[in-house]
Amino acid sequence: MKDYQASLEKLRSDAAEAARIRDLATDMTKREMFDRLAKHLGQLADDVERAINAAV
Repeated sequence: MKDYQASLEKLRSDAAEAARIRDLATDMTKREMFDRLAKHLGQLADDVERAINAAV
């Protein structure tokens, strides 16, 4: 279970980092790409969290 929690924290951290890069990007293409990445990683983190909660 500890590994799952670490994976969840890593996904949340990566999503936050992608959002920071998105916010700093001046190129619209990069901004859109990092926005999609942040949303996707956030969704993956939500899915992992639901799986963890269902297993408990």
